[in-house]
Amino acid sequence: MNQPAAPEPAPVVELTIGPVAHGGHFVARHQGRVVFVRHALPGERVLARLTEHDDGARFWRADVVDVLDASADRQDHVWDQADALAAARSGRPAAGGAEFGHIRLEAQRRLKGEVFAEHLERAASIDVSALGFAGVEAAGEEDGLGRFWRTRMAFAVDADGRLAMHPHRSDDLVALSSMPLASEEIQRLSPWDADFSGFERVEIAAPAGGDETLVLLVPSAAAADAAGVRRAARRVASQLPDSASVSVLTQEGGAAADGRGALQRISGRTWLSESVELASGDDYQFRVTGEGFWQIHRAAPATLTDAVLGIVAPEPGQTVADLYAGAGLFTLPLAERVGSGGRVLSIEGAPGTSKDARRNLHEHRQAVIAQGRVERTLRGQLQRLSGGRGTRRLDAVVLDPPRAGAGKRAVELIAQAQPATIAYVSCDPASFARDAADLRRRGYELVTARVFDLYPNTHHLETVGHFARA
Repeated sequence: MNQPAAPEPAPVVELTIGPVAHGGHFVARHQGRVVFVRHALPGERVLARLTEHDDGARFWRADVVDVLDASADRQDHVWDQADALAAARSGRPAAGGAEFGHIRLEAQRRLKGEVFAEHLERAASIDVSALGFAGVEAAGEEDGLGRFWRTRMAFAVDADGRLAMHPHRSDDLVALSSMPLASEEIQRLSPWDADFSGFERVEIAAPAGGDETLVLLVPSAAAADAAGVRRAARRVASQLPDSASVSVLTQEGGAAADGRGALQRISGRTWLSESVELASGDDYQFRVTGEGFWQIHRAAPATLTDAVLGIVAPEPGQTVADLYAGAGLFTLPLAERVGSGGRVLSIEGAPGTSKDARRNLHEHRQAVIAQGRVERTLRGQLQRLSGGRGTRRLDAVVLDPPRAGAGKRAVELIAQAQPATIAYVSCDPASFARDAADLRRRGYELVTARVFDLYPNTHHLETVGHFARA
């Protein structure tokens, strides 16, 4: 019987690396074709294995397997399991999630600044030098290598029940023995030593500076009956410290925070208490369900709130909209500052996360908590506040949309409300630049932009933009 032919090994080519591109890639050319290369640095000469190289493709993709001439900005990778060069030498895949871990931290931030500037110039014709852009800023205290900042983690589970992560653009799994980007609170849990058999995904959340930890288990499609899932969850709970609360996300009994299912508590509780202390000295307490949205960098909640309040400068009696508001991170301090004579419209799409906001704002009658698609819900709330007489004008808008951005329809509705000031929080420079162009067409100019490194050792960045009505 004929055996199937073994696949041919992917070609390895020599490349000279050019500028950084969004998505964790660097641009090179091979025989006139653009190649997007990972694990490289500008100016390096490398050997790279082509991972996508169809003859008819507009561009190819490649991963560095050896460095012939190294950049001075290259360092030993901060996480050995994500070290692509070491993985190539040993013939194993590298875990995803730290694609900039081979780059010195200050160089990472310089490269991210270049990506941000390039997108604003190309998509919105905005020159960042005219904004007084000071480069990408650090957030909070650091260990010097950009580790221990993630307070939220999501893992796959491999066939042996071990926490695992996927390599880039792959369905394979790499079993984890560590994860140095995870916060010290998650490190103390040591989840890589536990057996998660019977579950396909594990999500872990821990408040910065707290002892409590939430572990959310998602059963595999092949899981047995509900009683079997609960037994497996209790087995997991027995392997973790007493400070860990364990819940199962099932499809029984209604919807959880993002509509994925319902939470069944196994041990402890299903929510975290988050504390946010601002530069002003004000301290706010939030309740966040385990699967609800919260910023993942330990310093992000305070850093972003300080930046937003600095832009909006809310005053008593004003009306402000907080769009894509999550659990009310910005809504709560905004509500306190506009006072009982003002209004804050807090709009969030996810039902459970909106419930978190209701709990966090229940003592503030000036906060209107609304759940639904932002475009539709904003229009209805503004008409309601105006008593049916057209659309109520807003003094300011805060928006923190998902990675895809706000989009043309949301921008149109915001502009119709004629706020004098818009504070736009974005986790993606491409969608931010597209929305900035739309806002500009509707009479809003980008006055300042601050970019924060809330995702060290990855290509991601966070922007807080100040738009003013011309």
